[in-house]
Amino acid sequence: MIDVLPNIEVATNDNPQVAIIWLHGLGADGNDFVPFVQELNLSGLPGIRFIFPHANTMPVTINGGYTMRSWYDIVHTDLGRQEDEKGLRASQLQVEALIAREKARGIPAHRIILGGFSQGCAMTLQTGLRYPEKLGGLLCLSGYVPLADKVAAERSPANQDTPIFLVHGRLDQVIPLARATASRDLLQTLGYQVEWHDYYMQHSVSPEEVNDISGWLHKILK
Repeated sequence: MIDVLPNIEVATNDNPQVAIIWLHGLGADGNDFVPFVQELNLSGLPGIRFIFPHANTMPVTINGGYTMRSWYDIVHTDLGRQEDEKGLRASQLQVEALIAREKARGIPAHRIILGGFSQGCAMTLQTGLRYPEKLGGLLCLSGYVPLADKVAAERSPANQDTPIFLVHGRLDQVIPLARATASRDLLQTLGYQVEWHDYYMQHSVSPEEVNDISGWLHKILK
């Protein structure tokens, strides 16, 4: 039995029918995207429970071994080299425990959306592509597909048609645009429904992106 990570919850009404589990980036915590809820246009949508978990702390190699919140270790600036497969899979189980809790609270898997920024985006794809039940959608900001060479063999047929929103900054110096477009191309080659956008921004979130996220949520939750 895996303990549910500590988290922050924000609900848009008293009877949420949708859950969005939002995973933060390296060195941040669940508080990072809580204000983001107020920026989204959620009018006309069913009640949504946003869950913002805090990743565990660990030493991060690329940051000199400094201990911080992280979903997995990062060894190189070239994110495809020496990936922390053990850490990725351990955090995948923690995300699955968060999904299980929402199901136990009455929200079916197909009304649960996984989302995240940077490392949180990577964890969204790591978990969502392998999850054995159909999810509502994968909301993927400024990240990439981890363990890309294992996806084809490990992916779950249940989420083959799950909508994926994948976006990136053209000026991103943390995760280069080329890594994101390679992830997009891999997903499309495997037959996934990917809505892709890139923006004139760095490793961040732009107002245009917020509008596009709102539009995507209205499409998949209508």
